[in-house]
Amino acid sequence: MTKKTLLVLMCFVSIILFASTSHGQGAKKTLTLPNGEVVFDLGGEWNVLMENYGRLSFAGSYPQLVKVTQTGSAFAGIRMMDDPNNPKGAEAMRGELDKNGFKRVQMVSRLGGPIDAKGTISEDGNKMVIDNGVRAKATYTRK
Repeated sequence: MTKKTLLVLMCFVSIILFASTSHGQGAKKTLTLPNGEVVFDLGGEWNVLMENYGRLSFAGSYPQLVKVTQTGSAFAGIRMMDDPNNPKGAEAMRGELDKNGFKRVQMVSRLGGPIDAKGTISEDGNKMVIDNGVRAKATYTRK
């Protein structure tokens, strides 16, 4: 009887440890600003899939790597590799965050300069989709 009780107790503890560990890995990546507002922390390297359409459909789709730096709620992304239309080191995007996600976001390209876009950030902060509604969509996945 004690062996069964001990086995059940060990299973129960294992389940609790597993559940708490997996739950902790999905935590949001956030920053608290001096004014107390909590925003996503976008800093770091992101794998990007660029999908061109409309008048830029000739450029097709291609991968990109972008390093995002963030100061408070403002952020900017720099290309870490050449792509068919922009050199390594060129700005890829910029914007500002608020507690709900993007306050404003722009896509930046040598072909079209900065253009206002709409974007969404996943609940865990590890995926962003930015679309300017005219010629390009970028899907960012945190490395």
